[in-house]
Amino acid sequence: MSRHLLVAVFLCLPVLPMRSSSQEFSSCVIKREEERCMERIALHEAEDYEYDVGAGCPWMWDNLTCWQAAKVGDMVSVKCPELFTFIAQDNKLGRVTRNCTEYGWSEPYPHYVDACIFDDNATKPDVNIYYKSVKALYTVGYSTSLVSLTTAMIILCRFRKLHCTRNFIHMNLFVSFILRAISVFIKDGVLYAEEDSDHCFVHTLACKTVMVFFHYCVMSNYFWLFIEGLYLFTLLVETFFPERRYFYWYTIIGWGTPTICVTIWAVLRFHFDDYGCWDMNDNTALWWVIKGPVVASIMINFVLFIGIIIILVQKLQSPDIGGNESSIYLRLARSTLLLIPLFGIHYTVFAFSPEDVSQRERLVFELGLGSFQGFVVAVLYCFLNGEVQSEMKRKWRSWTVNRYFAVDLKQQRHPSLASSGVNGGTQLSILSKSSSQIRMSSPQAENANLNLPT
Repeated sequence: MSRHLLVAVFLCLPVLPMRSSSQEFSSCVIKREEERCMERIALHEAEDYEYDVGAGCPWMWDNLTCWQAAKVGDMVSVKCPELFTFIAQDNKLGRVTRNCTEYGWSEPYPHYVDACIFDDNATKPDVNIYYKSVKALYTVGYSTSLVSLTTAMIILCRFRKLHCTRNFIHMNLFVSFILRAISVFIKDGVLYAEEDSDHCFVHTLACKTVMVFFHYCVMSNYFWLFIEGLYLFTLLVETFFPERRYFYWYTIIGWGTPTICVTIWAVLRFHFDDYGCWDMNDNTALWWVIKGPVVASIMINFVLFIGIIIILVQKLQSPDIGGNESSIYLRLARSTLLLIPLFGIHYTVFAFSPEDVSQRERLVFELGLGSFQGFVVAVLYCFLNGEVQSEMKRKWRSWTVNRYFAVDLKQQRHPSLASSGVNGGTQLSILSKSSSQIRMSSPQAENANLNLPT
């Protein structure tokens, strides 16, 4: 149970902090280690290096570790399998020893549980609960983001006055967040629909296609975060620039670059590492085809973020902008907080730190912020946007007025209006004009009364 949760959690991590060794903690590890052991045994047999069983102990796979051949009286010591690296407290793994006797291999000493887990009664339930909590966390986060982003997309598409280059870029970012959430749910549904299923033996084309789609959606999300930073920086640096022509190139970078990178990765994976469902990334060189561009985009985005903060400081300190020192810093802090989720700056917290440092904290931090990031972006750049709110209020007032001055309602309440040739729209315009004239004439009348001679 815990192993399946572990794989699901690590696959949902952002591409940048996901390390190849982290993905080893799954139900596929034992199967893979067994295959490697069998290859080593076959290699030694081919080179005539195998021991005589009667004179010693042959190569052996004990379902967890591969034991090389030894002579009678030899003691062989091996490290704990990497499967226990994340489960062990503080990653302190011990060693397991076997003696080669005239009767064969002895029992392992100490036992795997004692050497590799230390406190099984305390650790195993905690690990199981921990992964259940993490999986529930990102499920709630992606569900919330999916609903809020879909609502934001409907709003931005519905109102034509909101159609501009800035909002078009926001809409593409929203779509990338939506696709990322959908791909996570599809992946979990395909790989972990049943807790007892073993996806190590899944080699179907549909399963591999799901993983390709998943990586494409995650990579596209990172690149549209990069486009947001690039557009804002360009907007601040350049006074005049053709936004529509720039948007054309933004679209190519945001959707085209992930397409090229993921396609190259899929082709290389098919030819050089066509194993399982492609949900494991043991081949570091192949994984960097996807991870490399993502790391580069986050690094550039962080540099753009620093550059934008410097520009904001200079603009806020300009004498043309009023306010005291405290108000200036308040505006700067507000602008910085608004830019953090838009640029994905939180991904840089663990981006350049050693991969074996604070694994549990990294898991919660990146999954929590990563899954809720779409919701935060939708709230800040759509629901709380002043332009969006004013447009929605205007539409609401227009709908409310039209509701009471609709032609059908006027014909039902005042049948004489239908025969007089005056429709509801004409009445509305007449009422608006007359009300404005009354407001304009009121102060003039008061002034006239005040200026009357006594």
